[in-house]
Amino acid sequence: MFSPDRPIYRQIRDLIVARILASGEGALLPSVRALAAEAGVNPLTVAKAYHDLQASGLVVAKKGVGLFSAQGAAKALLAIERDIFMTEEWPRVQARIERLGLSAVDLFERA
Repeated sequence: MFSPDRPIYRQIRDLIVARILASGEGALLPSVRALAAEAGVNPLTVAKAYHDLQASGLVVAKKGVGLFSAQGAAKALLAIERDIFMTEEWPRVQARIERLGLSAVDLFERA
């Protein structure tokens, strides 16, 4: 399930980000223990991912209630994720497209 080329907590962060983008702002997020069990990882790994998102103001903890996506989190994350894609992922994809000799027509015929 997890890729060896990135830290697992970053991949868990990506799972949380995907849930926030799908659920919207103010959505209840899975608890640390629930997400750890679902993903098959140590709860400390999930806690680190949540801590990073909380430190960025994208996730808020309501004592005794749970973890929620913060107001404005979906919009901010969408901008962040787009930037990451364009600066980190797209260059690799583009290089592979060029290595394979694919054209825009080839790509859009399959879409």
